[in-house]
Amino acid sequence: MPALHRTAAAVLGGVLLATTATAALPAAAAPAAKAYANCTALNKVYPHGVAVSSKSKDKTTGKPVTGFTVSKAVYQLNDGAPDKDLDRDNDGIACEKK
Repeated sequence: MPALHRTAAAVLGGVLLATTATAALPAAAAPAAKAYANCTALNKVYPHGVAVSSKSKDKTTGKPVTGFTVSKAVYQLNDGAPDKDLDRDNDGIACEKK
């Protein structure tokens, strides 16, 4: 194998290894998605609420709520069912606090 090919292979191998190692690292240690009994319980873990999308806005004020956690899984477990409707204004943010 010519020296140029060995160098290119080594560089590509290093890039692939670095990319794989970075992608394999876990994201921030977020709590496992679960259903909460009420907003008080959810706000103990997620102080500003949980949103289904980062583009969610508070429906009552029309302004973005800052500090909420975006987690589609947690949001879906806590909205929709009659006994788990923690997003009463249906703005995409459950238990929002300013």
